Amino acid sequence: MKIPENIKDILVAGSYISDEDVKRADALVKAGGVSFVDALLRDGVVSNDIIGQALAESYKVPYADLNSAAITAEQVRKIPEEQAKNLRVVLFMDGEKEVTVTTDDPTKKDIESELKKIFSGKKIKITYSLTEDIDSMFVHYEKPLDTRFQKIIEEGGGRVAPEILEEIFDDAITYKASDIHFEPQATIVIIRFRVDGVLHEAGRLLKEYYENVLNRIKVKSALRIDEHYAAQDGSLHYEHNGIAVDMRTSIIPIVEGEKVVLRVLGSYVQGLTFNDLGLNQKNQELLREAADKPFGMILVVGPTGSGKTTTLYSLLKMLNTPDTNITTIEDPVEYKVQGLNQIQVTQATGLTFARGLRAIVRQDPDIILVGEIRDLETAEISVNAALTGHMLLSTFHANDAATAVPRLLDMGIEPFLLSSTMNLIIAQRLVRKICEHCKHSIIKTPADFNTPQLQDVAKYFKDNMTLYEGKKCEACGFTGYKGRTSIYELIKITPNLQELLVKRPSAQQIWTLARKEGGRSVFEDGVDKVKNGLTTIEELIRVAPPPDLLLQENEPIVSEKKVIKSKESSKQKKT
Repeated sequence: MKIPENIKDILVAGSYISDEDVKRADALVKAGGVSFVDALLRDGVVSNDIIGQALAESYKVPYADLNSAAITAEQVRKIPEEQAKNLRVVLFMDGEKEVTVTTDDPTKKDIESELKKIFSGKKIKITYSLTEDIDSMFVHYEKPLDTRFQKIIEEGGGRVAPEILEEIFDDAITYKASDIHFEPQATIVIIRFRVDGVLHEAGRLLKEYYENVLNRIKVKSALRIDEHYAAQDGSLHYEHNGIAVDMRTSIIPIVEGEKVVLRVLGSYVQGLTFNDLGLNQKNQELLREAADKPFGMILVVGPTGSGKTTTLYSLLKMLNTPDTNITTIEDPVEYKVQGLNQIQVTQATGLTFARGLRAIVRQDPDIILVGEIRDLETAEISVNAALTGHMLLSTFHANDAATAVPRLLDMGIEPFLLSSTMNLIIAQRLVRKICEHCKHSIIKTPADFNTPQLQDVAKYFKDNMTLYEGKKCEACGFTGYKGRTSIYELIKITPNLQELLVKRPSAQQIWTLARKEGGRSVFEDGVDKVKNGLTTIEELIRVAPPPDLLLQENEPIVSEKKVIKSKESSKQKKT
């Protein structure tokens, strides 16, 4: 974000922040080295839109929110590319007598005169938009990747890999891709982006040019370029036009060559709040209550790519104050945050989760984040750290919150230790949000629930209920979805649950008690988001189908104790 040096004065003068907010932000800047704006964003004092509104007022022009406006490629291209990029302008509205344009630099004197040459006879109205929003509109001038590849090859002679990679990386950042896939086939390499959790083909490259691209990725990731038959993992850093991102590199040999997947590690987490994540008010209170305790464990579970680390870092953002010592150990470090002591697991030097965690405990930490509990040794040290006066946050692979406990017990953790340390278990999934540009209401009738899966969820919705979906427009790539939010399931470890954990309960027993104490499943949280118009029934079912336990809620659940007793009695009968 392009921010003027006097942003503090602008925000104070516009009453967007108080003197207390300024003092708190200044303390974070001094302690952690973050910028003043990042400190405000991290505390949730302001949002990007509030920053934009304040800057617009300072320029004495209206603020234009490009994220909520349905700007089409045809509309953008009404201003020729060269003039648009030189003037930093985007066409916001084109009326009969007046044209509204938006720019991130309203101080440019020639904007109005140059645009009058394009929109002859019309009045020019100038507004302000954030730099990153202006840049995101310029993507409409870009030709397809395949066309750009061909131009690079024709003009570049033999050295084309850097330019090809630059085009791929720039597009991935523009489209907010979470992963970049390079998939070699017989004669071509298919490049795909994962956007909002779904893979889309981005372009194709002739295989004869792939080796140089692959070698450049390996060199930038500090990997061996002469290794072609073993899996390799690394990371690379990319900077271009003021944008810097880190990527995690994974290379594996397949039949047609070496496949590369780059995980794009976003820095946007510093601006996220609990509301942005999708936590409702009740769940926010549960999370804050658990985090306010001086010691204990908060565990976030879910499959790979479900947003677990993002949730934990949003929590760390709230806990990261000058008087708190926070240390993390991760593989890899996905978000680099000022004020945190972040450790990267390094197998080559023997710095594992377990060894690093032992060292961290001797570093006088208040809060410890363990990237993932993968084995018994890491689990035992984590539990003991939580037991000896530290707040420990970690992720764990489990299908739901209730299943996490039996899995930890099966790994070898003692039940009484788990009962004493666990504060909160969070399960989550990511669902795509309906595109705000093409969102429209629909009436769901009983006839619409005509598939077995939809019939299973019909009981959660009233007949002839008003819901929402996307019409599939250019802004969302004709998918009907843009952006993602999380759906959550939280189990607070109450005294009753602590007592149950000591008895080695099954996941069903844990969930049954949690339900009685107010727990709601991931699916039910998703139902609320469908009813509130954030996502669709089809997207919810794709990510989190209704669990059998909920569909058969009224059926009695056979407890593990009864099963054990029946086995013992049968043994006695045999004897």
